[in-house]
This record gives sequence, C-alpha cells and structure tokens, in this order.
Amino acid sequence: MSQTTNTILMIRPVNFRMNEQTAVNNYFQEDLDIKNAEINAKAQVEFDDFVDKLRAVGVNVIVEEDDKLLDTPDSIFPNNWVSFHENGNVGLYPMFAENRRRERRDEIFIRLEKEGFQINNIIDYTSAEDEGFFLEGTGSLLLDRINSKAYCALSPRADEDLFIEFCEDFEYTPVVFTANQSVDGKRLPIYHTNVMMCLGELFSVICLDSIDDKKERKQVTKSLKADGKIVIVISESQMHQFAGNMLQVKGENDQRYLVMSKAAHESLTLKQVTDIEAFCPILSSSLETIETCGGGSARCMMAEVFLPKV
Repeated sequence: MSQTTNTILMIRPVNFRMNEQTAVNNYFQEDLDIKNAEINAKAQVEFDDFVDKLRAVGVNVIVEEDDKLLDTPDSIFPNNWVSFHENGNVGLYPMFAENRRRERRDEIFIRLEKEGFQINNIIDYTSAEDEGFFLEGTGSLLLDRINSKAYCALSPRADEDLFIEFCEDFEYTPVVFTANQSVDGKRLPIYHTNVMMCLGELFSVICLDSIDDKKERKQVTKSLKADGKIVIVISESQMHQFAGNMLQVKGENDQRYLVMSKAAHESLTLKQVTDIEAFCPILSSSLETIETCGGGSARCMMAEVFLPKV
C-alpha cells in the first residue's frame, strides 16, 4: 500500500468560470469582473503551466479535455467525483451542485484503460444525490492509505452516514470532525476537508484553528501523531491562501514533491517551508484565476491514480 502515486489525472477546462451553484457554500470563491471566455483562457494558461511543471519532474500526468457541450465550469477539479484505489476499485461520488454531476464521464475510465490501468469494480454512491446527501470524493475524504484511516470534516458536502458507509466499503477507520471558517462574523463549515489539511507519507499540514471543538482538535492531532506523522500547523489566513490544499506526489526515481499553488507557497513562513522540505521539495505554480473563481487549488485539480497496471 502506498500513500503517494506517480500518476495524476487532470481535466483541461473549456468552460471554466465561477460556478454559481457551488458559490452558495464555497466561501473561497470570488467573482472576477472579466468575461467568462477570458476567465477560461487564463485558467487554461495556468493549467498548462502547472501540467508542464509536474511533467518536468517526472510526474505522469494524464490530461483529458473537458467536453464543451456539458457546460461543467468545475470540471478542472476531478478529485471530487472519483477516487482510484490499488485493488482496482473506483469510487464514484454524489455531488452537491447539479451541474457538477455531469463531470462524471465514462470516457475518463476508457482513457485510463487505454493507458494500461485496470478497473475491477466501481462502487457508486451517486444515488444519494436523490436524497440530498453528498460526499465529494477526496475533497471530503482525506485518505491515509498506509494506515487505513480516513479523515472527514463534516459539511453540506460531506454527510457522516455516507462517510461511514465509504469507510466500511473501502476498509478505512473513520476520523470525523467539524472544521469552520469565519464568514461575515459567523463560524461556518469549510466546504471540503482538503482545503484545511493535507496528508503526506510522514507529515500532515493542517489548520487546527479551524477545528473549534477542543476535543475534536485533540482527537485529530492524536490520530495523526499515533501514526508517526509530524504535524505542521498553518493559520486560518494561510488556509485562505490554499496552504492546506496540497498533495504529495512522486516524480522521477520516486522523488517525492509537495505540490501547491504559488499563493500557498508564498503564504508559508520560512520555518514551515523548512519543516516541509525536511521531507521533500516543494513544487508550486501560479493558479490565481483558478483559485479566485473556482475556490479550489492545486490539490483539487489532481485525481490520484492508484489503479494496478494490466
């Protein structure tokens, strides 16, 4: 079992813009006062630069184009609707926004099989959408694959019962908590777990201040430390620069990198950078338009492929 993979699936946007359907509870999103076509063009430049940087260090990036006819503004964030596992299982997830449900496409699976990956079984949770329950993939679920633990901050996009069902199906021990952010003077749930924490092989970057309940904060910290992880703490203001939205990947010769946006990288203190670089180099790329309009960052753009090769 491995925590990091060398293969990443990414979806190149064709209709990227601020998604009005997700903005209701993604408080990271902001509107830009420019035309949607211009927003998409800027996002494509950021996307292409990011892919080039990943490939330059030896990450195997499988890029699939989005389908213009589907009008899926958030397709650039595939990790929310699908997860891939070492035993050949695939998880398909129920999405909060109706226009995000169209992102689930069979062509993606056909492409991965063409690339030599084996899909044995699809475990489909999408019928929960009919009941109004959601669990948005590895946005909602943070998987410690080595220690078989799954972390989940409950929110309108992360239902506890569905999370427990996932843990039973995929044989993970659940770690459940609530993470909040300040919005207009109120403490409201953070829409995805992966914006407030990241799990590397030997470390975790986490915004503990977002876990308001002291017992829950202790429980999460204790769980991480029990597995020998070094806990690197970020502030809420750093979280808002997407410093929690990071992913450790493998490049050439199994060299690990912690991948994040330029904004996340620049928000880190010298000590935090040193703490991270004790484990692996940082790879960052400018994702300003994608972060502003999409309310997601580097980690959201990468769906990790752990499937076995045929």
